[in-house]
Amino acid sequence: MRDARLLIVGNSEPIHVGAHFRAAANARGVAVGFCDTRAAFAASWLERQWNWRFRSHRPPRLEMFCAQVQARAKIFHPTHVLVTGIAPLTRETVLELRAQKARVVNFLTDDPWNRAHYAKWFLRALPAYDCVYSPRRANMDDLKNAGCARVEYLPFAYNPQMHFRAEDADGLECDVLFAGGADADRIPYAEALIRAGFNVRLYGGYWERNAVTRAHAHGHADMTTLRRAVRGARVCLGLVRRANRDGHVMRSFELPAMGGCLLMEDTPDHREMFGASGDAALYFQTIEDMVTQTRWLVAHAAERARMADAAHERITQGANTYADRLKMMLA
Repeated sequence: MRDARLLIVGNSEPIHVGAHFRAAANARGVAVGFCDTRAAFAASWLERQWNWRFRSHRPPRLEMFCAQVQARAKIFHPTHVLVTGIAPLTRETVLELRAQKARVVNFLTDDPWNRAHYAKWFLRALPAYDCVYSPRRANMDDLKNAGCARVEYLPFAYNPQMHFRAEDADGLECDVLFAGGADADRIPYAEALIRAGFNVRLYGGYWERNAVTRAHAHGHADMTTLRRAVRGARVCLGLVRRANRDGHVMRSFELPAMGGCLLMEDTPDHREMFGASGDAALYFQTIEDMVTQTRWLVAHAAERARMADAAHERITQGANTYADRLKMMLA
C-alpha cells in the first residue's frame, strides 16, 4: 500500500468523503494528489442553472476540469485514481487515465438514478471504471446492468481525526439532534418531534424554510460544533435518504464515533451495524415509532449511556475508518 501513488478526484472541503480519503492516505503514508471537483462548477449562478436544468446536470467547466485532471495525472503518475461520487469526469477522461496505467475506481457516494443527481454523461462514464464501489446494496444490480464490469459493496466510514467524542457540549444540549439536509421526506419526522414537545436541534440546509422547523434550524455546523452538539444531545436521529435508496448514510458511522445515542431508521444495514434493537441503538419504522422511542430514551439516561458506549465500541473497534476502506480499494 505504501508503494501506491493515489490521485483523488473529489471535494476537498473537510466534511466530504474526498477529504476523508486524503486524510486516510496521509495517515497510511501513501503519496497522494488531489483534484478538487469544485473547479468544474466555477461559473456564474445563471450558467450553473442552465447546465443543471437543460444539459443533464452537466458541470459548466466539465471539459476544462477533465483536462486539468489528465495533466495532473501525467505529472503525478498515479498507480490509483479514486473518484468520489458523481464527479465531473467524462468517459474519455476515465479511459485516458487507465491508458496511463492507473487503476481508476469510483466510490459512488450517491445513487446516480436519484432524480436529483441523474446525469446521462455520468452514466456513460461509469462502465469505463475498473471498479465501482457502492455504499448501497439497492443499486448494485442497476450498476451491473449499466455495464459496470466490477461492482462491490463498500460502506461509508468515519474519520478518527474528525469524528471523536467532544469534551463538553458548550451549551448545545437538546433532546434530539439531527444533522442533514431538509429533504421533503425528512421534514414530517422533524415536525412530529417538535410538535411532541421535544427540544430539537437541526443542522443542515433548508430547515429554515419550513414554518415548523425554522426556530430549530441552526444552519451548517462545522465539525467542532457538531461534536459538541452530539455530546449535548440525548438522542441522535438517523434518517436515510430515500431518494438515494440508502441503507445507511455517512452519519450512521460518524454519530456513534462521536459518542451519540442512536435512534435509527430501521434498515438491514443499521441492524447489521448495531445489532438487535436495544443492543447499541433503537430503531423505528414509522413517525409514531420514532416519537415513542424518543420518549423512552429521553426518560432513561442510564440506557442512553450504555447504548452510546456500545455503538461507539462497535464502530471504533471494527475496521470502519476511511483508512480501512482505502486499504481495501488499493489492495
